[in-house]
Amino acid sequence: MTIPNTQRAKASLLHTLHRRVLVLPNAWDAMSARLAEDAGATAVATTSAGVAWSLGVADGDRLDRESALDLVRRIAAAVDVPVTADIESGYADDPEGVAKTIEGVLAAGAVGVNIEDGGPESLRPIEEQAERVAAARRAADALDVPLFVNARVDTYLRAAGDPAARLRGTLARASAYVAAGADGIFVPGVTDPETVTALVQGVTVPLNVMAGPGAPDVATLAGLGVARVSLGSAVAQAAYAVVRQAAREALTTGTYTALAGALDYGELNGLSA
Repeated sequence: MTIPNTQRAKASLLHTLHRRVLVLPNAWDAMSARLAEDAGATAVATTSAGVAWSLGVADGDRLDRESALDLVRRIAAAVDVPVTADIESGYADDPEGVAKTIEGVLAAGAVGVNIEDGGPESLRPIEEQAERVAAARRAADALDVPLFVNARVDTYLRAAGDPAARLRGTLARASAYVAAGADGIFVPGVTDPETVTALVQGVTVPLNVMAGPGAPDVATLAGLGVARVSLGSAVAQAAYAVVRQAAREALTTGTYTALAGALDYGELNGLSA
């Protein structure tokens, strides 16, 4: 596989963008990615949930690798900024399969990945997940691409252990994943300043949190030391909420107020050109 130098440059840029807070409004198709770029996003991240839902599949490692990579390819081709792909737990049962997924991600044009440690039923053992992160690192290094590997720790999403033990467990996992080659640590499910500060102090690489309604604003999170703020599936959820509201309104009251504020047809069509 031949990787263009322009793609390597985008990978290096993605690393550089973490020196200040990187805000990622996650996309799930080419148009949502173009809208994020048009709004000023310096990089685009995919949301595995949004991608799965758009393809008629439930989130949670139910999407097959090729379908996921096809969406990554479409999104990477639609924008000029770096793209980082949410690959769930790697679309594979073993480290070798994770490496194959990474090769596919790079072939699709992306320059970063999120890889999570939550299995179908529970968190993977630290050692097992570290091997998967290491496999991702080796696969990218073999192609001489500085892929940004963002290792996701699901301890807070799954409320693993009591609160005090949860922080210790999160930091232990983060340390193991960084030693295995992770460039960043993603801890979704936590935005309270006290815990975020403890995570920033305990993690030696850029920290990524997932924000949404009720979370501190970007400036506050940046002030705590957060390097990356993702919106996750929230943008897709908000878009689908409009679909439901508009459909219900038209089918019940026969009115169309939910469609007020829609983007102009010509604008959207222009972004597609």
